[in-house]
This record gives sequence, structure tokens and C-alpha cells, in this order.
Amino acid sequence: MFTGIIETMGEIKEINPRGSNLEYWIQSSISDQLKIDQSLSHNGVCLTVDEKAPGSHRVTAIEETLKKTNLSGWKPGSLVNLERALKLGDRLDGHLVQGHVDGLGICRERTVKDGSWEFEFRIPGKFAPLLIEKGSVAINGISLTCFCVKKKSFRVAIIPYTYEHTNMSELHTGDEVNIEFDMAGKYMHRQKQLR
Repeated sequence: MFTGIIETMGEIKEINPRGSNLEYWIQSSISDQLKIDQSLSHNGVCLTVDEKAPGSHRVTAIEETLKKTNLSGWKPGSLVNLERALKLGDRLDGHLVQGHVDGLGICRERTVKDGSWEFEFRIPGKFAPLLIEKGSVAINGISLTCFCVKKKSFRVAIIPYTYEHTNMSELHTGDEVNIEFDMAGKYMHRQKQLR
């Protein structure tokens, strides 16, 4: 379980195919603090640390993960948002994020404001019931508040700190992002479906 408050960014150093899986070596400021078998959010995807080397760690994405996320588009040099799992008793500054991506969104528009940025994302219409105005959503693992919610799109505003300390600064029109919708909304939607 995560909060969507990004600790640092990591850089993809090496990608190795292993059957239908991909192994990623990632260099980051927290890699030396990680433990083997530890869960770590990478762009909102919960992955297990397989191996460590000085200043870097390795994770494996299986075929199912590659199909549902933007990990297959990572290249050496790509920057990814990293967050360690929430500890019981920690402050919950974002919202509860599982690290289980629901689907991909497409960046439709990026607007520079006076001191902030706005991004519009297109999503499949089937996800429309999972978003509400001023509700929480995780984009590439970042806890954000959505607005201008429509059937197939929504917007988020990015403050300077988030822009400078996450990979939102690398995001452009047409790019895919990992989206995880708020867990409470998903449970309520499921209950409604079962009535």
C-alpha cells in the first residue's frame, strides 16, 4: 500500500528480456536502502525488488503487468517515480494507492499556467464511474486531484514542487500514463453492479 507521495525518481539503466518478462535495472538515491523482496512503486506499479547493486536495484515485470501499464515503453534513460510502501502509523499525505494499475490514459493536453501546469488525460469510457469532481486519482503513482471530469477525460493541476520532483515534467501530449482510480470508488461501483 502506498500514498501517492513520490519519494524520488529513478533512472532506467538497463532492460533485459527474460522469456515474456522484462527485467529493469534502476538507479536511484534510495536503491541502497531497499531490501530484496521489498515492494516498491515504480510509476504507480507495485514491483518487487529482485536484486541490488551499489546505487541500483532490479525489478521484473511479467507479461500481464506489461500489457496493462506503460512499462513496456520504458527505455534506458527513462525517469520513473519511486515510492516505498506505507508504514502503519505514517501520515497519509496523499490517498491510499495499491500499486495496482487499472489502465492506461493518454495525455491529451499540457497547459502552462502562471506558476503551475494543467494536464488533460483521455481514458476509456468504462472508467467514467470511477472518477468524481475533486476526487483522488493516481497518475504514474502520483496522488492528484481531478477536475473537469467528463465521460472520457479529466484534468489535473500540478504545483511546482510536484512538477520538479516527479516525471510530470517529462510528460507530453500523446504519452501514456498509468492510472489507478480511488479504491473506495471502485468498491462502491462494484457493489452497485451486483445489485
